[in-house]
Amino acid sequence: MQFVNAIHPGFGRAVLALIPAVVFCLMAQTAAAEIGRFVGHYVGSAEVIYSDGTTRPRDMSVTIEKTKKGFSVKWTTTTYKTRDRIKEATYEINFVPTDREGVFAAAMKRNVFGHETQLDPMHGEPYVWARIDADTLTVFSLFVNDSGGYELQQFDRTLAPGGLDLKFTRTANGKETRTTEVFLEKN
Repeated sequence: MQFVNAIHPGFGRAVLALIPAVVFCLMAQTAAAEIGRFVGHYVGSAEVIYSDGTTRPRDMSVTIEKTKKGFSVKWTTTTYKTRDRIKEATYEINFVPTDREGVFAAAMKRNVFGHETQLDPMHGEPYVWARIDADTLTVFSLFVNDSGGYELQQFDRTLAPGGLDLKFTRTANGKETRTTEVFLEKN
């Protein structure tokens, strides 16, 4: 720092102040490079297997996009409960890099300072995060119920020729309650 301050007094403080911004930019660039392989829109259909052995047809789609600070994942599921009863649900979550390589925090709400933050599982909201490990993008959602039990949903989306292999698992208090595996074709 003595050399830096010798150039101009206060220059060292300015350089130190810039370091967090530079680190954040590098993290965002790394995240963009990692997610780039997954970007696209994918669709498919599957038979969902429940813990009691019953199955139901389900259509699924997912769109993965780069954002300014990281990436977003938007997915829709259409469940055919009976001939006349169809349930459709759509979710979209933005993710930002963390200081851990390949691990991303969900940016689901803004705090009082305007920063994107996680939801609070102690208030019935899901705690969501993502990771990229080799060719698999995984999104985790942790829910804590009123009695203190938990549910963990895991969406593994693995790159495959022509699309993604999706494996969904729901675990409640250590017991697997639902699984789905399907190929999602890239459109």
